[in-house]
Amino acid sequence: MSKAQFKYGGQAVLEGVMMRGRRQATVVVRRPDGSFARLDLPIPARHARWQRWPLLRGFAALAEALTIGRKALDFSATVVAAEEEDRLSPWMQTLIFAVTMVIAIGVFVVLPSLVANAIGQLGAPVLLREVIEALINLALVIAYIAAISRIPDIGRVFGYHGAEHKVINAYEAGLPLTVESVRQCSRIHPRCGTSFLLAVALIGFLIFLSVAVLPVWQRIVARIVLIPLVAAVAFEVQQLAANYYHLPWVRWLLTPTLAAQYLTTREPDDDMIATAIAALEPVLAADQVVGAQPAVTVDVVSGLADTQPTM
Repeated sequence: MSKAQFKYGGQAVLEGVMMRGRRQATVVVRRPDGSFARLDLPIPARHARWQRWPLLRGFAALAEALTIGRKALDFSATVVAAEEEDRLSPWMQTLIFAVTMVIAIGVFVVLPSLVANAIGQLGAPVLLREVIEALINLALVIAYIAAISRIPDIGRVFGYHGAEHKVINAYEAGLPLTVESVRQCSRIHPRCGTSFLLAVALIGFLIFLSVAVLPVWQRIVARIVLIPLVAAVAFEVQQLAANYYHLPWVRWLLTPTLAAQYLTTREPDDDMIATAIAALEPVLAADQVVGAQPAVTVDVVSGLADTQPTM
């Protein structure tokens, strides 16, 4: 894949943005005093042939995104806390992550399956039971997003999420990476993680039909085991849709997934946009993209960089 074809993207974190390129991911977080903290994370080269095969490349990409995303979130939490001793130990981070995954599986996999199974025992056909389960799952996801969006800190994360999308849209449109230029861009993007979650839900419904005849607990275990396959297929579908997003009928098909992004993005303020720009510029520079000149002054110290935005 050439540099021109590379799909840059990122992730919103606490008071900041992570951008990922070919060679590195850069996290830029706005400190309480208004200055920037920056962390550069190297991206391992994918030399193995299997990492370029369909489906398997999805596994590799998702595992990499999860690893980098956790590091980015940990860094942002440390900067926002402004106290090194407030940083959680690695084993505590792992424990919290494991507990979170267990709760997520319980709420979004086990609970819908049990409720739908109870409805099925009342005489509902298997297909109707599966549709009901998918709708329950979707309703829980939407309710969860709506609930956490009321938390002020999460609301600001959604603002940084919008800034990340705007900056990527500006870059892909060939616009200058300035606050004024980026501000006019859309906060909706076809490769968003929110759209990915909806793709997972739809594709999961289709794949899970293959185990619909199993007893309830075997069905639940089978669905948990199949989650990586569902995610890998959803990854391929999202990449394919993004490649043909310029076609009107593709944009029409993506309308529901794109509309869902209004739940997880908000219009960012200028500081959020400047933060997202500051995260993308070092990534472009590392990839030696022509014309990529950082608009910040950087003083790297032990992996951190103090930066001041130029607006």
